Amino acid sequence: MVKMKQQNKQVHHPLDDLIRTDRIPHIWCPGCGIGIAFSSALLAMKSSGIDLQKTVMVSGIGCSGRGAGYVNLDSYHTTHGRAIPFATGLKLANPKLNVVVFSGDGDLFAIGGNHFIHAARRNVDITVICVNNFNYGMTGGQVAATTPAKAKTTTTPMGNPEAPFNLPLLAYASGASFVARWTVLHTRDLIDCISEALTKKGFSFIEVLGPCPTNYGRRNKENSFDTMKLYQDHTIIKNGAYPSELDIDFHKTVILGKFLDIERETCIESYDKTCRPMELVEE
Repeated sequence: MVKMKQQNKQVHHPLDDLIRTDRIPHIWCPGCGIGIAFSSALLAMKSSGIDLQKTVMVSGIGCSGRGAGYVNLDSYHTTHGRAIPFATGLKLANPKLNVVVFSGDGDLFAIGGNHFIHAARRNVDITVICVNNFNYGMTGGQVAATTPAKAKTTTTPMGNPEAPFNLPLLAYASGASFVARWTVLHTRDLIDCISEALTKKGFSFIEVLGPCPTNYGRRNKENSFDTMKLYQDHTIIKNGAYPSELDIDFHKTVILGKFLDIERETCIESYDKTCRPMELVEE
């Protein structure tokens, strides 16, 4: 009888209320870092105390872009590179919403790079979480705007001849209010950071470094355990580091932490002050 009761007992996952379990199993490969980044974002939503009934997740196209389809919140899986414009429209239409963009480096910084720059410049009050796995993982492992120099991809089989974007520097230079970087190995720090960003006024950006064993890792002779070892042995936490120090080169030391946390007018505050009659603002 005791054994039968134990067998019939349902096991509940702590994120059951935030995951569309009918969409499981997910598409992410074994060893991929996106699942850790995704669950960290959901745990941060719960710990931050934000109203989840007024929270929206927006994703673009790519492996990370599938996140919006798995979350049990209002969500939008948008066209390639257009997650941030959709998120901006949501925030402008209803400023009371908590708007979270969860997408990948290719979606946000290649085809969507111009949208990122202008959303940060305007200080749109949204939180952008970028899972950076250094390549276009979903479409075959092509070189990306974030692929490290000399790294191999399907389109750079002899090594990438170009320098990658320094994403925190780009966010800082574009006008973001909050900028940070963590890896999927540093889960507690990542959850705390996203939780802080969700309650931060203005444009918040968190870069999350995660392995892509199927495409990037395989071509660079690096499995997920190797990548996690790199995160352990070749990263240091240096909060407040100047963004120009944040280039990614695992032959040296990669800096993690919170780099920027400032206050400035959001896009909506600036618009109201400049373009709306005072009596309308007061109402």
